[in-house]
Amino acid sequence: MKRPNRLAWIGAIALFAMVLLSLFAAPNNTKLNAGSTYNRAPDGYGAWYGFMQQQGVSIKRWQKPFSDIQPENSPITLLQVGGETMLGIQEREWVEKGNTLVILGAGARVTEAEFSTMQKSPQGNIKIDTRRRNKKANSKQVDLGDRFGAVVWKENYKQGKVIFSTTPYLAANAYQDNLSNFKYLASLVTEKNNTIFVDEYIHGYKDADVRKKENEGDLSSFFAKTPLLPILVQVGILLLVLIWAQNRRFGKPVALDTPVTDNSEAYIQALAGVLQKADTTDFVVEMVGKQEQLQLQKALGLGQILLEREALINFWIEKTGVSAAELDAVLKLQSRKQPISEQDLLSWLGKWRSIRLIRN
Repeated sequence: MKRPNRLAWIGAIALFAMVLLSLFAAPNNTKLNAGSTYNRAPDGYGAWYGFMQQQGVSIKRWQKPFSDIQPENSPITLLQVGGETMLGIQEREWVEKGNTLVILGAGARVTEAEFSTMQKSPQGNIKIDTRRRNKKANSKQVDLGDRFGAVVWKENYKQGKVIFSTTPYLAANAYQDNLSNFKYLASLVTEKNNTIFVDEYIHGYKDADVRKKENEGDLSSFFAKTPLLPILVQVGILLLVLIWAQNRRFGKPVALDTPVTDNSEAYIQALAGVLQKADTTDFVVEMVGKQEQLQLQKALGLGQILLEREALINFWIEKTGVSAAELDAVLKLQSRKQPISEQDLLSWLGKWRSIRLIRN
């Protein structure tokens, strides 16, 4: 094997091993971080939390399990962004004692309503970007809505109540220019003179005592929970590749008859050959799909955190006014995580090319 070709193969195998290592070892916190007050991305609530502090409101981050809320802390208003939409027995009993639970992102059906609407409220016009409405809420329960149904509604449980919102982005960072949204959510959580908590435990943030209790407090506990064998195998393969790359044949170096003029092309061909022989079209779809989605979100001004398929489609329709059928098709295919035929792969890449032309 000629040395340039050999180096190309070494580079392709090393890159492939590192990509696999990152897939196994790196956690995906995209969905988990959405709605967190620590998140400064468009789908985070860092700006709203800062707004509440500037208003002098007593508000705290709750970084413990729901069961750790002590009765002596009552009455409490607990805000959950993207939490469970169905009340369990524990949550219902807690609410019935006089507490308030605010859930943003409650499940509701998609209706024929416009995706972007302005809803009237005492705090001003509230911008709502969702077609989801609750049609079952009666007029006395609806706090925000239109003829298609409720966007925000309230349900009483004895001495307490639960406030639901069909959109998890009611006062997200993306709405900093629409101050009415911030004021409206503030009015919901301050209706009573309660202690206000924002649930960060559901986003993965935990107090030190909780991490220790759940065996996450030290390095040994981390390794005990981490699947080390696959990682060590991949690191070993990478080390062998690097050692092989540093090997030198005994004797004088042999001059090449024909110099390689395009190392990039040789590298790409080698990597493509590895993926083709391994029949890893699902890997190609996943990696290319993520990069295409990030580029699309960047063009739409949505930041570098991967959004859920439905949220991205809704933003696409809002920003471009173009049907999202083709975008929905490519996102569905890459979420299947199953090998596809070469013809389907080429068709999928062609659809992404069409989407790039539309967004540009």
